[in-house]
Amino acid sequence: MSASTTPSLHLRGSRRSILADRAATVVLWGTGAFVLLLLGSIIVHFGIAAWGVVSPSFVLSDPSDTALGGILPILWNSIYMLGLTMLIAVPVGILGGIYMSEYAGDNKLTEAIRFAEEAISSVPSIVVGLFGLILFVDNFHMGFTALGGALALTMFNLPLMTRLSEQALRAVPQDERSASLALGATKWQTIQHVVVPLAIPGLVTSIILTAGRVFGEAAVLLFTAGLATPAHYDFTNFNLGDPASPWSPLRPCTTMAVYIYKLQSEGLGIYVSKVVDGSAAILISMVLAFNLGARLVGRLLTRRLTAA
Repeated sequence: MSASTTPSLHLRGSRRSILADRAATVVLWGTGAFVLLLLGSIIVHFGIAAWGVVSPSFVLSDPSDTALGGILPILWNSIYMLGLTMLIAVPVGILGGIYMSEYAGDNKLTEAIRFAEEAISSVPSIVVGLFGLILFVDNFHMGFTALGGALALTMFNLPLMTRLSEQALRAVPQDERSASLALGATKWQTIQHVVVPLAIPGLVTSIILTAGRVFGEAAVLLFTAGLATPAHYDFTNFNLGDPASPWSPLRPCTTMAVYIYKLQSEGLGIYVSKVVDGSAAILISMVLAFNLGARLVGRLLTRRLTAA
């Protein structure tokens, strides 16, 4: 090969690299634009459909079969189910993240745990719901209860919570751990007073993202928490053993996602479509709020803790 052909080969190679880079840029920008367009169309569609339906009276009143009722009991059930699930999942998920990031080594056990996390996360949620039906409703004779739904949701979302917590803890620089240990602190003291405080932005983000996923879940709760329209709730009844109390975990608990499925599948009543559109708009708004809140809270905590 002569010396004169070498520059031409380099020129062709550089042109191919430039063309490949431009093609990849166009594809990535196109994919991002499509995702934004899809999200925007969903928001706009339900925003227009729910216009004139969503109001304070719609949010704060009870469902009705003869008029355009509200969704207060269903909204409360969604918030209650979220709180009950996170009460179980957050401590276990953070402790699991601490173990995986600070104590577990690279061995067959950790490989098995990570494989189990990925496997459970990829299992269809309706399969987890069927497992919860067999385990909690049938074998434990719990019936359709908020507690059974929260336990099933914890099983489904715990791998996500653990994995996000592990990533947040691993993001803490190793120098911080070394400095704490060099000053005489024990490993647990280092984790408790150094690693976890520095990982708080990531941990809060993981909690909010998991909460958004829990709040919008339907398939798991179909078989564990019940499928019925709740009546008026007496919020002054704090008897946790009374199934009629809205504070009891031993009562059926139909959430918004399940309620939307129920109304849409039955299709009874002249106000069904309006209630479905209004409920869907509120559900989408709250899930978006969880995701946007995760980003905002994470940034604020990062700036405050790092003084950046």
